[in-house]
Amino acid sequence: MNNIQLESVLNELLSPHLINDYCPNGLQVEGKSEVKKIITGVTACQALIDRAIEEKADALLVHHGFFWKGEPAEIRGMKFRRIKALIENGINLYAYHLPLDVHPTLGNNAMLAQLLGLEVLGGLEPGKSNSVAIYGQLAQPMSGTDFAARIAMTLQREPLHIGDNGPADIKTVGWCTGGGQDFIELAAQKGLDAFISGEISERTVHTARELGIHYFSAGHHATERYGVKSLGEHLAAEHGFDVTFIDIDNPV
Repeated sequence: MNNIQLESVLNELLSPHLINDYCPNGLQVEGKSEVKKIITGVTACQALIDRAIEEKADALLVHHGFFWKGEPAEIRGMKFRRIKALIENGINLYAYHLPLDVHPTLGNNAMLAQLLGLEVLGGLEPGKSNSVAIYGQLAQPMSGTDFAARIAMTLQREPLHIGDNGPADIKTVGWCTGGGQDFIELAAQKGLDAFISGEISERTVHTARELGIHYFSAGHHATERYGVKSLGEHLAAEHGFDVTFIDIDNPV
């Protein structure tokens, strides 16, 4: 498939034009015109780019790409080395940030729900049809300790659990993969028992304790591995691409 045609396929699927994001979504660095082999991963770091080169990939598809709002505009240093490696090897870089978080079946939030056995009930942000934070429920209530163990087993990463004043049992849960810890207040306002995100801030501990809600910090990288992986699997199944997901370890 032509690289521009692939961008159109991805845009039609993920609808980035409907979301106000912090970076450009779509084809960020143009490479060779024909795309057959795709490497997927969470972040377009040098290690992932090097693996894409080793695999002789035509394209790299990630959740965290380049050109974030507020970052220096100059292409030098680390950014230069990354982009130079892509261009010299003809590798197209496609990146989808918030559109990949919110996609109802392939996105990070949807995949986390599927993995943890959560039924999605709706969005947490009032008046937003594509809320970045969502909520749902477990089939059966479980203790905070047991739910933390389920997260650890599923993501292969021990979550930081703040549950000092949370309910004895967890039934309703809100979540936002990545750096969505500040949605915890919306979760508490909705009366949910728990909230999951990737990161935790100093203030989040006090918020969880004072609002009486469980908080699980399950890892930014760990909670966002599965959207781009499922997107790649979709491209392979629907369009016949040779797709390989490569997980570059990140403890954050």
